Amino acid sequence: MLLSMNWIRDFVDLDGFDLDDLIHRFTLSTAEVEDVYHYGSDISGVVVAKILSVENHPDSKKLHLLKVDTGDRIWDVVCGAPNVRPDMLVAFAKDGAKLGDIEIKPTAVAGVMSYGMCCGADELGLSADRSGLLEVDKDAALGTDIKDVYDIEDTVFEVDNKSLTNRPDLWGHYGIAREFAALTGRKLKPYKTVDLDEFASLPPVEINIEDPEHCYRYSSIKVDNVTKHKSPFNMQIRLFYCGMRGINLLTDLTNYIMLELGQPMHAFDRRRMNAVNVKRFDKPFTFRTLDGNDRAIDENTLMICQGEKPVAVAGIMGGLDSSIMDDTTELLLESACFDGVCIRKSSSRMGLRTDASMRYEKMLDPELTPEAIKRFLALLWDIDEGAKAVSSFSDSYPTKYKHIKLTFDRRFVDRYTGIEITDDRIVNTLVSLGFGVALEDGTFTVDVPSWRATKDVTIPADIIEEITRIYGYDNFVVKTTKSALKPVPESTTKNVERQIKDLFVKSFGMHELHSYIWCDNKKYAEMNIDVEDNIRLLNAMTVDNSVLRNSMIPSLLSFAKDNKGFAPSFGMFEIGRVFKGKRADGTANERKTFGAVLVSSEKSERELFFDLRRMVACIAHSIKHCDFTFENIAAEHNWQHPKNTAAVVIDGVRTGVLCTLHPATLSAVSKKESIACCEIDLDTFCSMEKKPLSYVEVSKYPSIDWDLTFVLPEGVQYKALTSAWSERKNELLRDVSLVDIYNDGDTNSISVRLHFASDERTLQRSEVQVFVDEIIEKLAQRGINLKA
Repeated sequence: MLLSMNWIRDFVDLDGFDLDDLIHRFTLSTAEVEDVYHYGSDISGVVVAKILSVENHPDSKKLHLLKVDTGDRIWDVVCGAPNVRPDMLVAFAKDGAKLGDIEIKPTAVAGVMSYGMCCGADELGLSADRSGLLEVDKDAALGTDIKDVYDIEDTVFEVDNKSLTNRPDLWGHYGIAREFAALTGRKLKPYKTVDLDEFASLPPVEINIEDPEHCYRYSSIKVDNVTKHKSPFNMQIRLFYCGMRGINLLTDLTNYIMLELGQPMHAFDRRRMNAVNVKRFDKPFTFRTLDGNDRAIDENTLMICQGEKPVAVAGIMGGLDSSIMDDTTELLLESACFDGVCIRKSSSRMGLRTDASMRYEKMLDPELTPEAIKRFLALLWDIDEGAKAVSSFSDSYPTKYKHIKLTFDRRFVDRYTGIEITDDRIVNTLVSLGFGVALEDGTFTVDVPSWRATKDVTIPADIIEEITRIYGYDNFVVKTTKSALKPVPESTTKNVERQIKDLFVKSFGMHELHSYIWCDNKKYAEMNIDVEDNIRLLNAMTVDNSVLRNSMIPSLLSFAKDNKGFAPSFGMFEIGRVFKGKRADGTANERKTFGAVLVSSEKSERELFFDLRRMVACIAHSIKHCDFTFENIAAEHNWQHPKNTAAVVIDGVRTGVLCTLHPATLSAVSKKESIACCEIDLDTFCSMEKKPLSYVEVSKYPSIDWDLTFVLPEGVQYKALTSAWSERKNELLRDVSLVDIYNDGDTNSISVRLHFASDERTLQRSEVQVFVDEIIEKLAQRGINLKA
């Protein structure tokens, strides 16, 4: 949000203060200032001048030859502005004038010398309007510096909107001025208003609120005989400096009040809007807003209506049909307060966020609605003396905030702040911020003003924040805190996550990623991956990102696709959330999940699959001291390979999946690389019991290793071998390991290594020969023969 120091100085005397220093103090105490702009300081030599004559240029249809009087000299000027005419007062840049980085010098234009330049508002940095020359609308002597006529020099600072989220009172210049008054100890000046009681005898505006839950207050008044249609140029300058453009008098006034008080307003042309009905509709429909776009209005969107006819989207934007026109002379003025949550949701659904909706989202003070009307009328009367109110001030106020009163004692202040602040300073600080304060017997009783009571100040600790921030956090003396410090135990899940991250980064050299929890329809389509039906986001930014993911692998594959040229071989992993439909109670079944992908142009798909299998096995070994088993399953997603997909199991409980990709998905992700991926349900994995470690003394006697290679029939798995030695216990057999797997195109062979050892003696080969022969015989009975 952009804020003008000229505007703020209307309400607080800042003479004697360095403005840049004040803005820095504002950052420390109130909200973050992102940037500061000094407008008009780079303009010089521009004065009020009068065009004496206008002649056509002999060699151009668009240019004119002017005689321009600056009071001390007549200047010959070539000008191409379409609105130039004799007797027009303009802003004239004399020879030697500076407009930012541009210096005005005598120049030949289409063969004719031009001395100086008649300026448009855009050339002075005062407007985006490029339609012609700036016409000086004030009675100023010729030769008067243009900066003495208009408020061109100004310091404007930009505040980060996020830092104002909890402060609806700071979305207008008057609220900011209150902060500067508190920081400087200066008095906050009141703004000029009219007395609405003057119109009490006039007929009221008909106001009907059908939805008081979402329309807290609606104030209105009717005005006739508006004869002026252009706002004063100083008002246009302020609007432009603060990011808005001048349109017409009535629209500019509503925008001006919004920027000044923080209260959005809307002016309806009374030829099309004469009574107010605030409601929601039963069925969706299309409504054309001021910007000329057709908007989809649903059953939850609050509308302003003339009877049953919608004329505006409440709190967001008016309708095109009831907008103020250049010939509007009578209006119905709206100043209302709506439920911030309702406005935010409607704005998100429509994809339309306006200056008004941003303010309503912050929960505005309903007490502002009459103040805004008082201020609007005061400004209108000053500009157009003939305008008059033709109705009473009409007000419907169905929903009110509770009045908040807080009490605390001096010990409470001392305990929270740890600094010496006098009672007088506490009282003066709070009073300067608009709080009512009573101090009796060491107890403070604080009345919270309405503009701070909508969601900001609700507990005594909030008052402490007000005291300390105005005192200045930079004035605190740094001291060591004296308090009991206790270690926070790390949860099992966090501990497992940390161990997995350490394992895959330090041991396997993989890269950790963080991705969004929703499916990206476009990226999924590029990879030939179906977006499966699942839980959806209610207020997704786009339809393409509305479905929540039920697997992390597609998210990782999109990164693999984008980074396939990163290295010949690399791996990525993520620990995040996936959503497996709904639970019985209707809540989302949200699961913490580990996902990993290996990509390589150097290794085969088979090699990657077994590399990843080994990595997954390390998770179980190092964290739970147990073994994963892997069981072939059918593909459950269209991106999984129909054959090379295995369930990851611990103690009979499925914990995850390990797979390669379906050829259609693999070719879409990368035509040259091999890819393997896995996914582990960490909620299930963390809930499993950690097995105790058992230690076995290493034998001091020589051991025997016996390698065997078997030919596996089609469909026989490795676990068929393991049963042969697990069923026949032998205390000398200490370990069995897989050496290698061979495939010559016709047969599958597997080599295993049997490790024998004794703690009592050196083994003889004959001692283990009998056991090895029994294993060979038992496997032969099952059709698994020793390879010749």
